[in-house]
Formats: sequence, structure tokens, C-alpha cells
Amino acid sequence: MSDFIPTERTQVKRLPKRGKYDRETVHAILDAAFLCHVGFCVEGQPYVIPTNYGRSGDTVYLHGSAASRMLRTLSEGMPVCVTVTLVDGLVLARSAFHHSVNYRSVVMLGTARLVEDPKEKMEALRLFTEHVMRGRWDEVRWPTEQELKATTVLALPLKEVSAKVRSGGPVDDEPDYSLPVWAGVLPLEMLPKQPIADPQRKADQPLPAYIKNYSR
Repeated sequence: MSDFIPTERTQVKRLPKRGKYDRETVHAILDAAFLCHVGFCVEGQPYVIPTNYGRSGDTVYLHGSAASRMLRTLSEGMPVCVTVTLVDGLVLARSAFHHSVNYRSVVMLGTARLVEDPKEKMEALRLFTEHVMRGRWDEVRWPTEQELKATTVLALPLKEVSAKVRSGGPVDDEPDYSLPVWAGVLPLEMLPKQPIADPQRKADQPLPAYIKNYSR
């Protein structure tokens, strides 16, 4: 895989050694997460909206209600910043100053394209579903024509993009290593709990394996 070319806007300047520009790293982070934050500006007012996404190659898809101000604004060519973050652990140092977090993040800049082709739109909706819960699309009812009309899908090409990663333990000042304070990393992981069946179900169905064995 070739690397993304960092630009003045995506070059990591603060702790540049944490910056990553290879597609393998960027794609892996995007595939591990499913929640992004979309930043945009309307009449001078910044907004940051959390939403789900899906990825196909070097394209990230966003979707939502056709009445969404965010999607309506972005479909008009408004510049957008989309971020994805995974938290892997709390880094506990001997001093308050050197506490940190182990994380993997991606920042994407660009202009989104309104998806109007019905086939691409349906494929994007499949991607959203499968990205959050792999195996689900083949079991559920697919969107109707009316539901497709009520849904807006945007495509954001991965052109200006960079990743930033921190891993490892705390880095203290040399004199602080002798302090009687526990230091290290508390790993964090998102784990599913016991599924709760919908009480409105008409017929009991066995719990699908893709839910029972769900993991990111």
C-alpha cells in the first residue's frame, strides 16, 4: 500500500514521530472504530456532530436523515473535518504533568460528494450496517425506495488524511523515577455485554452467532 502524502494541514507537528501516513495504519483504525465526529461551520458557527460511518477503499461514507442540517450543508460543498479516535489505555505517570493516553486516531479533511446513484447509495447503506455489525445485512429487510429517498448519503474521499498513534508506558522526568508512586498503563477495551432481546418480537429467534461472538 502506498502512503498518503501529508499536507500543511495534515502534517503532525506536535510530537511528529506519532504521525502515520501509510494506508495500512489509516484503514486499520477506520475499520476498528465505527463512530466518527464530523466538524463543519455554518454562518461562522462551528459544529461537531458524532455519527456512524462506513469505508470502501479510500472512500468514507456518511449518512443520515435527508432533513439533517449537517448533511445538507456538506452536500453543498462545505469543507469538512472528520475524526476517528480509539482509546487503548490510560498512561499513569509518576507526575501529573506526564500522564497521557494511548490512542489511535485519524483526521480526514476535504469536501464530501452527494451520492445520488441508487446502486452506490444502497451499497453505502450495506457498508454502514456491516461496519457496525458484520453479518447483519443479509438478515434484515433492506431499505425501501421511500426510505432511500429519506436518507442522504455522502462520500468523502481519503485524500488529505493522517493518523496519530501513541503507545507504550509513561515517560517521566529522571528524578521522578524514584518517587513511591505506581506508574504504568491501564489498558482499556470495548467489550459487548449480554444482548437484550426486543420485548416486541413476534417470534423467538436464536441469537445469531455474529451477535453472540461480537467484537471490534
